[in-house]
Amino acid sequence: MQTKTEIQRLLAGAGVEPNKRLGQHFLIDLNLLEFLLNNAGITENDIVLEVGTGTGSLTSELVKRAGKLVAVEYDEVLAGITGQQFKDKPNFELVAGDVLENKNTINREVITKLIRAKEEIYGRLLLVANLPYNVASSVMLNLLDGPVVADSMIVTVQKEVADRMAAKPGSDDYGILSIFLSAMGQCRMLRKLSPKVFWPEPQVDSAMVRFDRDPAKVAEIHNVPLFKETVNLFMNHRRKMMRACVKHAEGRMANVHHWEDIFARSFVEPHHRPEELTAENYISIANLCNEILGH
Repeated sequence: MQTKTEIQRLLAGAGVEPNKRLGQHFLIDLNLLEFLLNNAGITENDIVLEVGTGTGSLTSELVKRAGKLVAVEYDEVLAGITGQQFKDKPNFELVAGDVLENKNTINREVITKLIRAKEEIYGRLLLVANLPYNVASSVMLNLLDGPVVADSMIVTVQKEVADRMAAKPGSDDYGILSIFLSAMGQCRMLRKLSPKVFWPEPQVDSAMVRFDRDPAKVAEIHNVPLFKETVNLFMNHRRKMMRACVKHAEGRMANVHHWEDIFARSFVEPHHRPEELTAENYISIANLCNEILGH
């Protein structure tokens, strides 16, 4: 792990400063980095994905503990700093680029490296990272379903994102991220972080959060892509009544009819608003839609 002075030295040696446009804020409290690592409980049987390596402070510990570490850094200079430090580590792979191909897709190179790692090591896939604020939600959503799925995510995020992750129905923070995480596992806030533990200090508070996937809960969802479509259909119109939202159905959702019956069988009142429904309500609605479309 690196102190503030060591991070500054590495950046100065590369002739750069923290990039405000990319929101670069380095966690400099080594006790908090240790806290994150302890909560991750990484073993040599685990594959770890780190998004946003920075100068390699957290990376230096992850590479010691994980069976395989796939690290991603968007900033070309920082990727060079990290890559140089760990180039001789056989369990380390670096992707210099954007972790996202687009909002709904993880970078193909990242996916390929993680799939190969899963073929070598049969342990868990963990996301352990001080996540860049601008991609945090998209990264986590894309690791819930797809070619690669995270068993656990132990991350530092903007407090606003942390609040959304653990939000309950009816609250202002409740949204698509809250529903997906609740439907597929358990999420809990580990610790709130002051701006003072970062350099340079951000203008917002942060938090460390842990999400653990629950295979039994995931099994309740009969068609995960359709579940996502269902949640998006309603939550994109969260202030409208449920019966009004269905008028905006597109694609295969447009082939679903008899919504009053679906709502009744899901124990959802048509005059309720999407932001009032639980993850279980959405699972029930999506499963009935899947049943209808399957027939």
